[in-house]
Amino acid sequence: MSKTTNILLGVTGGIAAYKSADIVRRLKQRDCAVRVVMTRGAREFMQPLTFQALSGNPVHCDLFDASAEAAMGHIELARWADLLLVAPATADFLARLTHGLADDLLTTLCLASKAPLLVAPAMNQQMWAGAATEDNITILRRRGVHLLGPGDGEQACGDVGAGRMLEPSEIVEAVARLIGPRLLDDLRILITAGPTQEAIDPVRFISNHSSGKMGYAVAAAAVEAGARVTLVSGPTLLSAPSGVEIVGVTSASEMHDGVMSRVSTQDIFIGAAAVADYRPVDIKAQKIKKTEASMLVTMEKTADILADVAALPSRPFTVGFAAETERLADHAIEKLQRKSLDLIAANRVGAATGGFGADFNELEVFWVGGHAQLKFAPKHEIARALIELVADRYHAQHST
Repeated sequence: MSKTTNILLGVTGGIAAYKSADIVRRLKQRDCAVRVVMTRGAREFMQPLTFQALSGNPVHCDLFDASAEAAMGHIELARWADLLLVAPATADFLARLTHGLADDLLTTLCLASKAPLLVAPAMNQQMWAGAATEDNITILRRRGVHLLGPGDGEQACGDVGAGRMLEPSEIVEAVARLIGPRLLDDLRILITAGPTQEAIDPVRFISNHSSGKMGYAVAAAAVEAGARVTLVSGPTLLSAPSGVEIVGVTSASEMHDGVMSRVSTQDIFIGAAAVADYRPVDIKAQKIKKTEASMLVTMEKTADILADVAALPSRPFTVGFAAETERLADHAIEKLQRKSLDLIAANRVGAATGGFGADFNELEVFWVGGHAQLKFAPKHEIARALIELVADRYHAQHST
């Protein structure tokens, strides 16, 4: 971490607040400037004087501070911070953050700052598993908030399960990875995601089950790793990840044009989209009426986006995806070799697996002379692990 890194630590009212003192100590050891904001609930568990002594700075508690408000103190704090970290983050705080409330100093700072926001949840296991909390977490992730944990284990109330705040060492390591230097700082990455839709007539099309979740997760992970990301996306119900330039397309032809018009300026290309292999030859101008017992649709191959990118004279580092129902390794390695890819990520799809539409996935990743298994986990975690592999292989290839 740099000596110029300014970290604003928010402490909310949970028993894990005592661990926040250790977070301040560890951040200071890494030459960070730390200022602490405590909620009213946090002050029931810890005294501000503890954090003042550890951080070397006054502790901020009140939104309406007469000594600070004359200079718009909360705005100055928001501008000062390079990163906001809330640890512990209670269920109540997460709910208020989700709904954009600004009824105390900490929530106001979260709204007023452009800095990355990390939250370390800490609550009873039943509260963490509650439907309202799950919905709140989904929304916060979509907005680009970084979730650290929670961990599993015994809780202060005597329950056992998910909801414990991560240990201070784990939280500080996560902060260090984010404010870096990061794995893909200033690299340009072009990613495709989602399905394509190939028209039969004005109301019908041929498509597949891709939801786009894996590609969107990869785009978010690439931004987190420091990359400048452009996402060429087929039709999905997903919101663009924070910090990603999105290019919406519908058909395989449009996706091909969207990629090929941009790829010459990119360092890395990741083809995560489920692009249609075939499209109807004859697209009817009017809706086909249901008059015949059967209908024959003649199909033709679509352009192979991945192969066309890999064949460019000055191509980017090229990563493919392979969704397979059988012989996963054989098919993935064959595709890696046939299309001259730098790396390929393969996953099984079908009723009994993750993949299309699911929030979890697992990948087998192959490159010439190497292989890695990314075990079953939420797609955002799989995406981060994949980006780490891509970064490692990219830098190995460009270090000579």
